[in-house]
Amino acid sequence: MYRPPLVAAIAAALFSPLPAPAAEPITEKAEELTRLGRIQVTATRVEEDANKVPIAITIVGRDQIQRTVAQTVADFLHGEPGVYVQSTGAGQGVVIIRGLKGSEVLHLVDGFRLNNAFFRNAPNQYMALVDPLNIERVEAVRGPMSTLYGSDAMGGVVQFLTPDPRFNGDTWEAHANLRTRYSSADESSHSRAGFSAGHQDFAISGGVSYQDVNNLRIGGGETLPFTAFRQQSGDLKVYFKPASGHELTWSAQYSKQPSTQRYDALVPGFGQTTPDSAEFFYRPQERRFTQLHYRYSNPSAIADQIDVRVGYQKYVDDRTSRDFGSANRDIEKNASTLLGVTALASKQVNDQHFISYGIEYYGDTVDSFRQRLNINSGAISARPSRFPDGSTMDSLAGFITDDWKLNERLDLVGGLRYSRFDIELPPVINAIGVKLDPDKVTGQIGFAYKLDEGLRLVGNIGQGFRAPNIFDLGTFGDRPSNRFNIPNPNLSPESVISYDIGFKYASDTLEYEAIAFTSRYKDKITSVLTGEVTASGRKVVQSRNATRLDLSGLETGIHWQATPATNVYATATYTRGEEQFEGDEYPADRIPPMFGKVGLRYAVSESVELEGWTMYATRQDRLSPRDANDARVDPNGTGGWASLNARLRWNIDARTRLQLTVENIADKDYREHGSTSRVETSASVSIGVFEGISSQTPTPP
Repeated sequence: MYRPPLVAAIAAALFSPLPAPAAEPITEKAEELTRLGRIQVTATRVEEDANKVPIAITIVGRDQIQRTVAQTVADFLHGEPGVYVQSTGAGQGVVIIRGLKGSEVLHLVDGFRLNNAFFRNAPNQYMALVDPLNIERVEAVRGPMSTLYGSDAMGGVVQFLTPDPRFNGDTWEAHANLRTRYSSADESSHSRAGFSAGHQDFAISGGVSYQDVNNLRIGGGETLPFTAFRQQSGDLKVYFKPASGHELTWSAQYSKQPSTQRYDALVPGFGQTTPDSAEFFYRPQERRFTQLHYRYSNPSAIADQIDVRVGYQKYVDDRTSRDFGSANRDIEKNASTLLGVTALASKQVNDQHFISYGIEYYGDTVDSFRQRLNINSGAISARPSRFPDGSTMDSLAGFITDDWKLNERLDLVGGLRYSRFDIELPPVINAIGVKLDPDKVTGQIGFAYKLDEGLRLVGNIGQGFRAPNIFDLGTFGDRPSNRFNIPNPNLSPESVISYDIGFKYASDTLEYEAIAFTSRYKDKITSVLTGEVTASGRKVVQSRNATRLDLSGLETGIHWQATPATNVYATATYTRGEEQFEGDEYPADRIPPMFGKVGLRYAVSESVELEGWTMYATRQDRLSPRDANDARVDPNGTGGWASLNARLRWNIDARTRLQLTVENIADKDYREHGSTSRVETSASVSIGVFEGISSQTPTPP
C-alpha cells in the first residue's frame, strides 16, 4: 500500500538575524557562473575550461547537486553522459565508466585517493562513506588517466570535491545552514547542519550529517528486507592565508555506517532457492580522513604555482557473516591505513607551453583478523584472515604534462608518467608470501581543434594500468554467489589503451558533446573457476590475469537554454564489450545497456521552478557467462525501462528553499542492470535554512 510522505518543516536561527541578509560566501553562489565554460580541475590537475580540454569530462555542479535526492554520492551521476550507476545493496553505490568499475576506476576526494589496497575490481560499498550532503562538485573524467593519477585510472577518474570556506574582504562574516529531506519510498530522512565563518585571510567551515534509511518499497508495493541502514558523518575545514601567495587548507572528514546488511547475500537471487547467507553485516564501515593542502602562488623560474598535499585515510571494513544453514558465524576486522603525499608544480613557459609536473607517494597498510563463533556451542576458533595481516602496498611516481598551443586553432596536450610499486604480503595463508615490485611507464596525447566559434573537434589516446592490489593477490574466503576465493601470488599489472574522438560545442545558450571511444584492455584480473568445490559446496575461484576486453561506445549530452526560463537537457550512452578467455569470445561482464535521461526545467517565476524528466535504459541481454551465472543478474537479461519524475522548487526567501521531488510517478517495478529494484514512488522534501550575520567591522591587524 502506498504511504504518503511526511512533510517536516525545520527552521533554525543559529545566529542573531540582521535587518538584511548577509552576503553569502563565495562557495555558496546559486550556480556556477553558467553551465557553459565550466572550470574543471581533474582532467589536467589545474583549473581549465572543460570545453577546451581534449578529454571527455562529466561535471555535476552545486545547483544540480542540491536538486538531487541522493542516498550516496554515486546518485549525483545517474543518467550523466558516460557514467552508469549500479548498486547491489543498501547504502552502496558504484559508477561504471566505459564498461569498467570498482578498482578499474580511480575515485578521489579533494585530490586524495579513495581507492585503497583492498578496493576490489567489482561493485563495492566503499564510495558510500563520502557524505553526499557535503559535496560541492563532482567531476568524472572518462577514459584512462594513469599519466596523471597512476594505478586504477583505467576506465576514468571520479572526483568528489567538498566546499571550501572562502570570503571576500577583511570583514568578519558568519553563516549557518540546515538542510533536511524525507523520502517516502524507504521512509528515510537525511539532514545536515553546517556553518562557515571568516574573512579573506582566514575561514572555517564544518558540519554534521545523519542519515536514517528504512526498508525500501519498490514498484507494486513490495517492501525489500535488509535494505535499512544508518549513517553519520562530520567534517571540518580551515583556510589560512599567512602571507601573500601562501595558502593553507586543513580538512577532516568522518563517516560511519554502524551496521548495514548485504541485501544480495541475504535474499535468494536468480537461480537460487535459498540465500547465500543467514547473516551478513558490514559492522561497521568507517572512513576517517584528514589532509593538509599548501599552495604557493608566487611566480618563479621553476613554477608559477606549487601545490603540496599530505593526507591520511583509514578505512574500516569489519564484517559479520554466517552461511545459510550453518551455525558458524565469522567475525572479521579489516582496515586500510593510507598515507599520501603529492607535490604538483605548474609553469607558463611562454605563450605556447603550459607545463605541469610533480611527484606522488602513497603507502597503504592492511590489518586483517578473523575468528569463528559457533552460535550453538559458543566455541571460538581462529580462521585465516580475509587478507594477509600486515600486507603493504607502496607506490612512488613522477609525471609531467605539456599543454602546447600550436596556433589559434590547434591545442595539443601530452604527458608521461613513471610509477613503481612495492607490494608485500606476509606468508600467513597456506605459507604463501608475496613480494612484487612492478613498474610502469604510461603516456597520453590529445588534441582540440577549433572548427568554429565554440565548436571543437577533440581526440585523445591514453594509456591506463592497474597494479594488482592486496585484494587481488591475497583474498581468502567466501564470496557472493556461492563462491570461495583462494589467493594468487603470481599476478601482474593490467593495462588498457583507449582512443576517443568527438565534438564539444558551447555557446551562450547551447552546450553539447558527442564522444566515440574504443579501448583494448589486456591481462585483465578476473575471478576464474578452478573446478574445485569446498566441503560446504562453494565453488573455488582464484584471481588471474586471464582475459582481454575490447570496449567501444558513444557518449552524448546536450543542454539548451531555449528561453531565459526554459532549460532542456538530454543524454544517451551506449557501450559494447567483448571479452576473450582461453580462445573463447563472449560479451564482457556488467556492460550497461544504453541509458540516459531527458528533461525540461521551467522557471515559473523568480521563486518557483518546475522540472520533469525521464530516466531510461534499454534491454540488456548480452551477458557474459559469469553474469549469466550471477544470482544478481537475470539470466534472461534485464528488461528496458523508463521512469517518470517531477520536481517543484520554491525559494521562499533569500534563506529558505523547499523542494518536493516525486520519482517513478507511474509506480513502475523495474530493475537497473546488475542492481536491486529501484523505488516505487519516492516523494521527498528538502528544506534549507540559511542564517547569517556580518560584524561589519574590519578584522584587526
